[in-house]
Amino acid sequence: YAIREGTTTVKVFKNFKEKKSFKPEFGAEGIFGGYLLGVRSVSGLALYDWDTLELVRRIEIQPRHVYWSESGELVALATDDSYFVLRYDAGAVQAAREQGGDAVTQDGIEEAFDVLGEVHETVRTGLWVGDCFIYTNSVNRINYYVGGEIVTVSHLDRTMYLLGYVAKDNRLYLGDKELNIVSYSLLLSVLEYQTAVMRGDFETADKVLPTVPTQYRTRVAHFLEKQGFKQQALAVSTDPEHRFELALQLGELQVATTLAREAGHTQKWRQLAELATTKGELGLAQECLHQAQDFGGLLLLATSAGNADMVRKLGDSAESTGKNNIAFLSFLLLGELDKCLQILIDTDRLPEAAFFARTYLPSQISRVVGLWRESLSKVSEKAGQSLADPKDYENLFPGLTEAFKTEQYLEPERRSQLPASAYVNIPANHERNAVEEMKTAEVSGRFHYRPPGVAPEDHLLTGAGDEQPSAHTSSSVPLAEDLVAYSYVAPPTQLPAAATATPAPVPPPVTSQDDDDIDLDLDNMNLDDIDTSFDSWCEPLMPELGPEVKALPTTVPDVTELTDSKPLPEPVPGQDEIDLDLDSMNFDELDATDLNLDDEDDLID
Repeated sequence: YAIREGTTTVKVFKNFKEKKSFKPEFGAEGIFGGYLLGVRSVSGLALYDWDTLELVRRIEIQPRHVYWSESGELVALATDDSYFVLRYDAGAVQAAREQGGDAVTQDGIEEAFDVLGEVHETVRTGLWVGDCFIYTNSVNRINYYVGGEIVTVSHLDRTMYLLGYVAKDNRLYLGDKELNIVSYSLLLSVLEYQTAVMRGDFETADKVLPTVPTQYRTRVAHFLEKQGFKQQALAVSTDPEHRFELALQLGELQVATTLAREAGHTQKWRQLAELATTKGELGLAQECLHQAQDFGGLLLLATSAGNADMVRKLGDSAESTGKNNIAFLSFLLLGELDKCLQILIDTDRLPEAAFFARTYLPSQISRVVGLWRESLSKVSEKAGQSLADPKDYENLFPGLTEAFKTEQYLEPERRSQLPASAYVNIPANHERNAVEEMKTAEVSGRFHYRPPGVAPEDHLLTGAGDEQPSAHTSSSVPLAEDLVAYSYVAPPTQLPAAATATPAPVPPPVTSQDDDDIDLDLDNMNLDDIDTSFDSWCEPLMPELGPEVKALPTTVPDVTELTDSKPLPEPVPGQDEIDLDLDSMNFDELDATDLNLDDEDDLID
């Protein structure tokens, strides 16, 4: 032991006999016992060897207390507002003394101590149990420091002082100024396990672990995590939250998935989805995002993977749950513009719907403008009437007809789904002119515009051969021009079974050239050669006549036979007056030149 005489002299005793006496270079304002003799001065703390009184190390702090562990490897230097934990290396000190020379400086041996940590707490009383430093602080808490981690044992209701620790009872004893004694439970197995980990002796730690109660293992796991042993911490911890965080840090997808399913928390699924995406487990990432209802993440995943079915399901799911932005974008990526327009209408975004229709669906402009006008009129009748409908004011919408045609022309392309590999061969939208493509296809006959209201029939003709649209369209040819264009042709009329004769071909329409030929023929015509019989002028018209007319006889009975040779046929009811006229008629006296065919009365007669 040592005593201080004044501020200049320190005496060392052994077996109650003075052994040595020396005067510290910077004086002695206080002395501390322990593995080394500590002398505090105005310049700091000087640590001396007990036997030789040689300076081991000078530290530029002025501690109020110095606490050494039983092994002499650890020391805590407590100042007014913090404490430092240092590790003493006796082997380095011995080696430096043997080496001599520059190894020992004016401030001692530099390798003698290593700083393990600094904690900004005021220590009132403290002691070491193994490698754990137990102390009470200024806010009346019992803490212990081990391996850089601070664990709170208990909160005190008054100021108390540490008396000691009894390992066989696992109890920590404290007392107050009134001499009251209080004990707290502090498991030695936990302290031993943490001490073994700090020394790197995992064999001993594994032997001690079974003696640690289950309720204390999470505390031990936190200690292991701070020491960097996360895999061991995952195996030791019993807290699901802590285990999930450790599984994420270690990339243990299976463990993390099991814990996420048990917890069912949205945040956990999102964290797991991020990890699964990083690991390339897209199937698991999709499940996690679905469980987390992360529609934005699902859209990113679906578009990155080029999964059109997933985008479609996402759009339907987002629409049903009210995630309109995701639903709109999903349908837009799929080319389902009608659904996009309906979302804008359903969400009462009528101005946006009108502009969307003007850009992508010109055929829907009038309908949307009508809805917009009706909605706006509820606020201001004048403002509602100021909206122009293309149906009524076509002059205010230049190029509207071409827009109608272009919309119909692009519809097959919009509904087609190309593989992602075709991207390099397809021109970008900004490199194309859809209106010009439509006009080119219309001129070449590969596209035929179908006006609104004319429904397509089952009989469709391709305008440019029977080729099907290619998914790998050359970049030099616009994609829309490679799509099959159809033109509407009315189906042939079904003839009844009674008239199955093969009809004559329909004569082509008469052109102006044909009119000139007719004029020339009339000039050279001999009227005496004209055949005026019924058959001659009726026969060319037969193909044009209906089946009922074709069934009539094509010959006219001779008038002479009617009057002289054969009796008249039996009268038909309702035709008595006609029969009387025929009986009294003298056909020889009939002068056809007196008939005025333009006079209605003559025609009736």
